[in-house]
Amino acid sequence: MSVLHRPMTVEDFYEIPEDDSLRFELQAGILVSEPRPGFRHGRVAATIGSLLHAYVREQRLGTVLVGNPGFVLARNPDTLRGPDVAFVSRERLPSIEDEARAFEGPPDLAVEVLSPSNTAAAVHAKIADYLAAGARLVWVVDPDPQRETVTVYRSLLSPRVLSRDDNLDGEDVVPGFRIAVAELLEL
Repeated sequence: MSVLHRPMTVEDFYEIPEDDSLRFELQAGILVSEPRPGFRHGRVAATIGSLLHAYVREQRLGTVLVGNPGFVLARNPDTLRGPDVAFVSRERLPSIEDEARAFEGPPDLAVEVLSPSNTAAAVHAKIADYLAAGARLVWVVDPDPQRETVTVYRSLLSPRVLSRDDNLDGEDVVPGFRIAVAELLEL
């Protein structure tokens, strides 16, 4: 791969050879990477994705995506993020032009499941990118046995931290979806 002397675009991003040991995203035209997450991360993301998918499908609210699907959150310079789980409302689905590439725009709900390799600054940047692009709700799930929390963001300034004893609510983004935080974290 040749060295770019300009910010990377989403189109450039899709030309990068796959690397099974890293996950890549694009932040303001700069390629960022992090190690693949571990087993606990995968189980929690799968639980959230499957519970959310079953509910959204039954209610015909839209679609749920897992496995770090790409969302173009900004252009010039380009930002492309891949949440662990995402929800896109039915009303926004017709705007998909190329399902093989990233969705142009934010998810309605972005879910990030933390891994030991995540830094606070990197997670904060992801949340800020989702919200600035128009995501209506962001859940940050911390499955670490010492914490076991879900932090709910509608804005960067007023997050709500839920513990195992609380219930997570889809609010007006996924209306009627409600589940115990403990159930999301059961391993």
